[in-house]
Amino acid sequence: MSSENNSPNIALTITFTDPELTAEERDEEAVRLLQELQDNPDIESVDRVRDPNPPEGSMSLGGFLEGVVKAVINPENYKNVLSGLVSYLNKKQIVLEVEVDGSSKKLKVSVNNLEELEAAIKAATEVIEA
Repeated sequence: MSSENNSPNIALTITFTDPELTAEERDEEAVRLLQELQDNPDIESVDRVRDPNPPEGSMSLGGFLEGVVKAVINPENYKNVLSGLVSYLNKKQIVLEVEVDGSSKKLKVSVNNLEELEAAIKAATEVIEA
């Protein structure tokens, strides 16, 4: 899935934050999103995010951060990916982070409903295109 374009890739990190869900339920949300994104041809890579400092004696499966997924996309496909996220995440409480590799272009926003998600996607698009 590599791009011939030498433009930097875009990293999207999605963290499920709904306080009404247990840690296990937030992880289940992350796994479902991971599975959804793995089948997307516009995604360069997608995976759970490993915990760089797992607590001593932690029984965490695989040492992943709770409820976090990171996808890397190339600039040519970001609009397809972002629009797909709206339909998948429209009723989820998340934190969306966007970072364009090789630059200081970054965005981190908390989302609690569809309107906020749509605004976050618009802001992400502006950061990527800036």
